[in-house]
Amino acid sequence: MDKNTIIGLLLMAAVFFGFMWFAPKDKIEVPQDEVAPENRETVVPVAAIDSLSPAEMKWLVRNIVDHGVIETHADSAFRADYSNNLLNLSTDGKTVSGTVNVNGVTLDWKDVEAADLSKMTVQQQRKAVEIVRAASAEIGRFGKFAPFLTGTDSILKLENDVLALELSSKSGSITRAELKKYDTEYTPDESKKRKEKVVIFEKGTDSFQFQIPLTQEIATGDLYFRPTVLNDSTVLMSLPIAEDAYWGIEYTLPKGDSYVVGMKVVQKNMGAYIESNNRNLGIDWQQKLMRQEKGKMFEERNSALYYKYAGGSVQNLSENKNDSEDRQAKIRWIGFKNQFFSSVLISERPFNTADFQSKVLKDQPYFLKDFSTQAFVNDYDWNSPNPANFSFFIGPNLYPLLSSIDRQTVADENLQMTRLIPLGWSVFRWINTGVIIPIFNFLGTFIHNYGIVILVMTFFIKLVLFPLTYKSYRSQAVMRLLQPEIKELNEKYPGQQNAMVRQQKMMALYNKAGANPMSGCLPMLLQMPILFAMFTFFPSAIELRGQSFLWAHDLAAPDAIISWSGHIPLITDYFGNHISLFCLLMTITNIVYTRINMQTSGNQMPGMKWMMYLMPVFFMIFFNNYAAGLSYYYFLSLLITIAQTYAFRYIIKEEDVRKKMAENAKKPKKKSGFMARLEEMQKQQQAMMREQQKRAQSRR
Repeated sequence: MDKNTIIGLLLMAAVFFGFMWFAPKDKIEVPQDEVAPENRETVVPVAAIDSLSPAEMKWLVRNIVDHGVIETHADSAFRADYSNNLLNLSTDGKTVSGTVNVNGVTLDWKDVEAADLSKMTVQQQRKAVEIVRAASAEIGRFGKFAPFLTGTDSILKLENDVLALELSSKSGSITRAELKKYDTEYTPDESKKRKEKVVIFEKGTDSFQFQIPLTQEIATGDLYFRPTVLNDSTVLMSLPIAEDAYWGIEYTLPKGDSYVVGMKVVQKNMGAYIESNNRNLGIDWQQKLMRQEKGKMFEERNSALYYKYAGGSVQNLSENKNDSEDRQAKIRWIGFKNQFFSSVLISERPFNTADFQSKVLKDQPYFLKDFSTQAFVNDYDWNSPNPANFSFFIGPNLYPLLSSIDRQTVADENLQMTRLIPLGWSVFRWINTGVIIPIFNFLGTFIHNYGIVILVMTFFIKLVLFPLTYKSYRSQAVMRLLQPEIKELNEKYPGQQNAMVRQQKMMALYNKAGANPMSGCLPMLLQMPILFAMFTFFPSAIELRGQSFLWAHDLAAPDAIISWSGHIPLITDYFGNHISLFCLLMTITNIVYTRINMQTSGNQMPGMKWMMYLMPVFFMIFFNNYAAGLSYYYFLSLLITIAQTYAFRYIIKEEDVRKKMAENAKKPKKKSGFMARLEEMQKQQQAMMREQQKRAQSRR
């Protein structure tokens, strides 16, 4: 063995013995259940015992003194019935005494603090310290409200003729709202014949909570309230922090047919117990919008989160995609709107800021969208018995109902809740609110079948529009008789170079015959606003919801006679997975009317002819998913128009039209302002063309 080998072996031995010397020694912890009580202290390592640090003990004493309830027989404070009876502690301002419950075993805190393992196991001692440490942290955060972190949930009910509410003591909020006069049209199980009432939201789909403005905000959703029935229409959810002080939420549901729930924040002597500079009352409201209608596509398209600026307009988030907004402005109300039902929170004092989020739930059959909002009301006063007032509308999007709520102004402001009903742009909305809805409601008071109501209303509208329709048809008859002469002018003055002369001759012809090429189009244009107004009215009329007529079981939904399952690209996205009979009848009638109209007008343009025939087909694709009441109205309107066309053919004779044209030709002609301006423009254009031709010739 050479010198290098010996040195290497010595170094290896030194490393080995050094590692063994400095390595930590493992301690074997004997299970406490297997060790006799008198021997436990000798076998348990000291590191396994837990204890509160001096700083933690000081914080615990301070929390009990600041937030505990003063005992009547001493100058100390105690925390009783905390965390499901886990601990009951009191203090004299320096030390803490009381009991801690660990897995059903009551331990004296003095023994726990001293780690007296003759009276408990190590696991029990550590668990007791853990409970007290967690309790101290929660008392420090929740203060006087800490005792309400645990409790038993109980349900109270408020009910009137139209609305049934359930209130939960856990969170002190409305957890279920049912509309007693409306049935849900969406039934996942088609075998169920019995319809259920519309439930706007229920536990698990809606969360509403206040953020109590302490130094660290407390969410009421984490607290257990003490419910008190004040009378048959009012319930108080309170948090009694002392014998003479409480914080609570008072709900009032008036008797009768009211859909508005009063919600007041009430308190008593809170200023004497709460010290907080926070002046913002926060609100956190979330809701998964439940399906109510058969057609998800159209219901989803008409559901959105709405809000109104205080003293301003009503806005909404996108109906078709995920959307969010952060509004640093005063907001009067916030609404989660379905196609026919809404829940709206109205604040007497406007929200100062509000964050809105809307998420489309694509793959959930029972829900449409997920709405959430976080808002704040400032100037919260702990000394006021009623620091904040709200109203909760939970009901149908019925125009007369929402209009009556609008008139019950808040702070001299019209609430404009009728804007929850999409009735089109300004002109169309004015027609709906000023004409269509009053007529519709008036007829509905006498006629109880809404299919008949639509029929009568269609006849009434056609009667009002009759003078315009008659004038339009008579103008078309004149233009049809002038077609041979117009054709002759086109042949006599062909090409672009004769366009001005040809136009002048045609205007002279129209003037001579007493015809106006715009007179046939103008009456039709004047009727268009009514057609568009009806287009927005029928899908929004909740009166039609669930109303059957002939084969249609619901005039507010498509009247599908053929349906199929599965998703067909493009077809399902735009056309749907069904065929609506009223829409099909409307399409057929529209094609027939197009043919009659083209024969009447004498249009011989092949390209235009095919385009006119394709339009009804496009309308069918578009209207197939719309309400059956809308297709039914257009179907009736087209039938009446066809009947009017044949009646006009019988009434308006060509001989009479020719005689009238001849009489007009004999009368001295006075150019109208329009004709004079048109001729002046033509002369100017001709002068410009001659000037351009001269310049072009001079360049050559």
